[in-house]
Amino acid sequence: MQIFNSLTRRKETFQPIHEGKVGIYACGPTVYDYFHIGNARPFITFDVLRRQLEREGYEVTFVQNFTDIDDKMIRRANEEGITVKELADRFIAAYYTDAKALGIRPATVHPKATEHISQIIALVQRLIDNGHAYVGSTGDVYYRVSAFPGYGKLSGQSVEDREMGASERLDVETDKENPADFVLWKAQKPGEPAWESPWGMGRPGWHIECSAMSMTYLGETFDIHCGGKDLLFPHHENEIAQSEGATGKPYVHYWMHNGFINIDNQKMSKSLGNFFTVRDIAKQYDLESVRLFMLSAHYRSPINFSREQIAAARVSLQRLYTARDRMRTLLQSAPDTALTAEEQAMLERMKGYEKHFDESMDDDLNTAAAISAIFELVRDANANLNEHSSKATVEAVLQSFSALTGVLGFAQKDSLAEPEEEPLPEEIQKMAEERAAARKAKDWKRSDELRDAIKAAGYILEDSREGQKIRRAQ
Repeated sequence: MQIFNSLTRRKETFQPIHEGKVGIYACGPTVYDYFHIGNARPFITFDVLRRQLEREGYEVTFVQNFTDIDDKMIRRANEEGITVKELADRFIAAYYTDAKALGIRPATVHPKATEHISQIIALVQRLIDNGHAYVGSTGDVYYRVSAFPGYGKLSGQSVEDREMGASERLDVETDKENPADFVLWKAQKPGEPAWESPWGMGRPGWHIECSAMSMTYLGETFDIHCGGKDLLFPHHENEIAQSEGATGKPYVHYWMHNGFINIDNQKMSKSLGNFFTVRDIAKQYDLESVRLFMLSAHYRSPINFSREQIAAARVSLQRLYTARDRMRTLLQSAPDTALTAEEQAMLERMKGYEKHFDESMDDDLNTAAAISAIFELVRDANANLNEHSSKATVEAVLQSFSALTGVLGFAQKDSLAEPEEEPLPEEIQKMAEERAAARKAKDWKRSDELRDAIKAAGYILEDSREGQKIRRAQ
């Protein structure tokens, strides 16, 4: 397999540290809310990476963490009047629900930061002992960026760049030796959760959590670390500095980063009103179509999320389900006869489609090309399988289909799911009922006024023989 390594900025042939085994660490969510559609892309992408490596015979240890303590979590828990743990438990459960709906398999291990405090403290102490970290006057512990000559090798940002950026912020901590230094351990503030440490009560910084958790389960050096492009700097850069500063060993051999998602050709942001959680998306689209859409572009490329793109993905997904169901039906009554020459040629073509699929996936996880291999297989099956095809032929074609779609994680359900029904807001429901009454009374003027009011509120009303149908405008 060829992987584009963000560290070297080129494609490299993947060579695992331990023969036949692969260790992967994927940055997981901070569990203060439902995860958004941008988070879904790396979760789906690296789920597929894991599946393909398993197809190729590797034993994969896949670690994806939960960040269950940070400033956002403390702030939201305080707003809701609950503990940070209660907040984390709620959204970890929500993660599993939404990830399952997207076809994402659970990781081998899902470590929580709060359950690895002793490992985090031990790692911070190692950095203090070897001069890579120091304790500030208020009990905060900082990483001494100047002590790590390799700082910036992943992102290309130098210590000087970081110093300049940090000095321009208004919230520069006064007890840092250098404005570029970053926090490893935060001293407790009133009302915050905290743990005992050699430096007083406090909690870990975000970056050190991932270093400690990844090395706990994968060792001080492991194969692949992956995540969204937005994590490349400073999070992953700081992970390298911490981990290699503590161990003196290479931290990760291959770094993989996926590209951003735009919404209707605009960057996703709350200020633009185009920020969607997966829960939001599920009210309008079936999430299996979202998965196919995500995998229809190369993972390192930016991708544009739009209603039209998801609609197209759903049409493609329906073709796969239709082909699969037809093969299952044919198999039930297929004759147990010897293969004909034409059938033997067809099975050779199946091997060709599988080869095309694997070569695409081995070319830096080119899922778009891999999907095209599946549709080549489907076209062949639709054209050449019929009620006279032998049982062995139908079984072999269906097996190839299932193996390839299984790697990408779609067409595995009994049928293509429908999007969740979103309940209508009470005011829209009332206007719809009033309009129905106006139509019954043949008050067409009032009926039109209410239709326009419903449209202005962002909903489309359609009249049918069954009555009014209302859906959210896209």
